[in-house]
Amino acid sequence: MIIQHLQFLIFAPFRKWFKSEDGLAAVEAAMVFPVLLTLFLGTFDLGNAILANQKAIRASQVTADLIARTNSIDDAGISEAIEAGELALNPMSTATYGVDVVSISFDDDANAVIEWRETVNMPPIPDVLTRVEDLAQAGEGVLVVVVEYDFEPVFAGFIVDTILMREIAFSRGRQGAVIEKI
Repeated sequence: MIIQHLQFLIFAPFRKWFKSEDGLAAVEAAMVFPVLLTLFLGTFDLGNAILANQKAIRASQVTADLIARTNSIDDAGISEAIEAGELALNPMSTATYGVDVVSISFDDDANAVIEWRETVNMPPIPDVLTRVEDLAQAGEGVLVVVVEYDFEPVFAGFIVDTILMREIAFSRGRQGAVIEKI
């Protein structure tokens, strides 16, 4: 009996507090708000990552298209095509934009040979010849443009490091089998 009386005295003030619903909405909001904020900011970063990837695809295709329009190109034309690809990333930062442009010809046995290569702000892709094996046709050629872009999330940067986006565009010359560098 004494123990029941002590329990009543000890827990009596808390019974009223447990039954009260005055602060329930504030407590629920405090529990739900961080989850909703995380979802919102994650969605923002995911949307920007998708946009950056689409822009990297466009940059590789623009560069390949501009170079493939002629059968010969000089350093100035290559630089202009690379700059046009970089402009396709606007309004994203282009500080981490890199491009590797490779003109490849296929000999009479359909073996790939690199005619020329221009690489800016990234290491050359080492396996470029194996990537074009399925495109090999004797006496033909192909232009390969690889664009690399490091995407850095705005809000999720403390969880996810930069994301390397690598997009490759393959193109055939429009006016000739091989695009030559003059």
